Amino acid sequence: MEKQDRLIKAINLLREKAGSDSITAIKYLPPRLGNMVDYPAEVDARLIEVLKNKGFHSLYSHQLLAWQKIKAGKNVVVVTPTASGKTLCYNLPVLDRILREPSSRAIYLFPTKALSQDQRAELDGIIELLGKEIKIFTYDGDTPQDARKAIRSQGHIIITNPDMLHSGILPHHTKWIKLFENLKYIVIDELHNYRGVFGSHVANVIRRLKRIANFYGAKPQFILSTATIANPEDMAQKMIEEPVELIDENGSPAGEKYFIFYNPPVVNPSLGIRRSYINETRRIAKIFLQENLQTIVFAQSRLLTEVLVTYLKEDIVKNLKDEGLIRGYRGGYLPLKRREIEKGLRQGKILGVVSTNALELGIDIGTLDVAILAGYPGTIASTWQRAGRAGRKTGKSAAVLVASSIPLDQFIIKHPEYFFSSPPEMALINPDNLLILASHIQCAAFELPFEDREKMGTVDIGEILKVLEEEQMLHHTQDKWFWTSEAYPADAISLRSISSDNFVVVDTTEKPKVIAEVDFSSALTTLHPKAIYICEGEQYFVQEFDYDQRRAYVKKTEVDYFTEAIDYTNVKILDVFDRQDIPQGWVSHGEVHVATQVVGFKKIKFHTMENVGAGELQLPQNEMSTTSFWLTIPPEIYQSLPFSPEERINGLFGLSYVLHHVAPLFLMCDLHDLGVAIGDNFSGQSIPSKNLPPRRLLQDENSRAIFSPDFSPNIFLYDNFPGGIGLSPALFELKLPLLQACLQTIDACNCAEGCPSCVGPVRESGEKAKQVAKNILEKLLFPSV
Repeated sequence: MEKQDRLIKAINLLREKAGSDSITAIKYLPPRLGNMVDYPAEVDARLIEVLKNKGFHSLYSHQLLAWQKIKAGKNVVVVTPTASGKTLCYNLPVLDRILREPSSRAIYLFPTKALSQDQRAELDGIIELLGKEIKIFTYDGDTPQDARKAIRSQGHIIITNPDMLHSGILPHHTKWIKLFENLKYIVIDELHNYRGVFGSHVANVIRRLKRIANFYGAKPQFILSTATIANPEDMAQKMIEEPVELIDENGSPAGEKYFIFYNPPVVNPSLGIRRSYINETRRIAKIFLQENLQTIVFAQSRLLTEVLVTYLKEDIVKNLKDEGLIRGYRGGYLPLKRREIEKGLRQGKILGVVSTNALELGIDIGTLDVAILAGYPGTIASTWQRAGRAGRKTGKSAAVLVASSIPLDQFIIKHPEYFFSSPPEMALINPDNLLILASHIQCAAFELPFEDREKMGTVDIGEILKVLEEEQMLHHTQDKWFWTSEAYPADAISLRSISSDNFVVVDTTEKPKVIAEVDFSSALTTLHPKAIYICEGEQYFVQEFDYDQRRAYVKKTEVDYFTEAIDYTNVKILDVFDRQDIPQGWVSHGEVHVATQVVGFKKIKFHTMENVGAGELQLPQNEMSTTSFWLTIPPEIYQSLPFSPEERINGLFGLSYVLHHVAPLFLMCDLHDLGVAIGDNFSGQSIPSKNLPPRRLLQDENSRAIFSPDFSPNIFLYDNFPGGIGLSPALFELKLPLLQACLQTIDACNCAEGCPSCVGPVRESGEKAKQVAKNILEKLLFPSV
């Protein structure tokens, strides 16, 4: 049977097996013809010949338009879907310029090392056929020290990432004189990935890059590319602070696609409990894999990636006796393993891969048939990006969105018309965030002294320079500001607002060997003592967690459960920026100190997801200062609730759950960009999590505050990044629509006691959580209630 017939057969089988209400939409996207044009006559003939040999017999219309605008000296941003040939939009003018002017240089910026390696392979193939001395080098943390000198002096195209540009190139610009003097092009690929705190940092790195290029007499052009977002021109102009020409008429062809929205069936109507979306994803993937259709499954976390790999290996590998058919792919895998998996996908040797968002970006993994999304990625733009990994220029493909039970997923899956008719979200950055800006002013001063009245991009920075002088970092003399501190500022500043301290995972089963790396913030919840660490479906028991040496020692094991960390978050208000009354109660936003500590873990059984055990831990605290929005419930309102003290607390946890899950719909941010906690406005204490082990809960003195008659609950939604990225002020402005949407979400849910789609499952939020949360919202919004 032909592949396309097998795909239709699998879709029909899914429809037969799904419950009557499970498939909420099957959207047919018809094929799209390409708009092909000839190469411009002015392109170097040698380059045209090589590209034709590689199968690029003509250009798409948007590739020609990019060429024309770049040749006219314009900065451009190319906005077309996945697999539409954006790479050639920049490779063509850059290679042509180097062939004509061999002294020309270019910097290619990619958000990840994996994408850099992928693009390097593409360029190497072209250069090899050209037979010319065009030197292309990847410069990142894996580049050997002994190779770096040659790269600095010989490289025509330097392929790197923002982190390496920030800490490894700009601070050492005197070693890169040849690059900066001859810099003609700066390529920024996957622009949509640079949003929020990361994007705000990167915009400041670009300010520093332009400043150094200008010092050496260069004025490079920018070529940016992005998947479809709502504000590409505005985003690009904010990123480079120069005018940008928009290219958004897609000339590439596309095959037909079926986009299926799937909601797991309800198994307990009174509790609103649906079948596990992870188990449903497994079942759906199995249908397509058994038809020998190459499938990618996107999971929302590293843990769920490994859980799904385990399940699919049980389903597929044991039947077919081929160990390599199902693989996992995520951050933490060593580079060689990732390259091997990418190659296996391109060659068709791997039938199924389960990935985090690591494969959402444009890494070449060949032509896949099916993309299954286990949970809504959080934005329309990311959903289309992931769905676009299946299907290329011709033939049929399918994408399946499997909704989880959280309120945001349920809103999208029950309103498919909202998804298919709404434009993708805006990518937002704030380069002028004071903390981010100040950190990059330090880096810039280390690189080159500031002159009086010099700006950082478009920002007057005189006051910040004076503050840095007071802190003995700068010295002002002869109308210039010189760096005087012994510190190396770029080393202490992470562009991703996480510690640069990664933890190394060492397998001691036989001869000790490193099997993975885990970032600092994830290590505390995944590598704690007695955790089950999963890597490519293999289970490892964490024997020792060496916090000081940043190492975890693990040993292979086989158990029927995985572990989930329990943490305790303590929030203290440092400063109130603003406060506004609502009909009853008030909202505030300001600066807070957040201390999070992993205090225990649960053992969750595979398949049934039941809690089969727990343990206590005492790991070091992770602390930060950030900004927060908080809702304050007056004590008289709280005490008037016609429920028992325990039920009132349950309602607070239920209300915090729905606030946390509904807020991203307004902010278009990821759920994990916001943290949530409950405190007491009267005493200033934080309320411990309901997940705390009972003995710890009784010992915690803060838990006593909830029984005081003066207890006035604060529900905090804080920016989960040091210094904040502007989410809490936006929530403060959206206070009434946010509270009204939470009430509508609870009202629209048919469960009786609470469920994952409104206030959280009743066994977690507790009895009467739904009724209490609804009652609180009604009292806050409608004084007569």
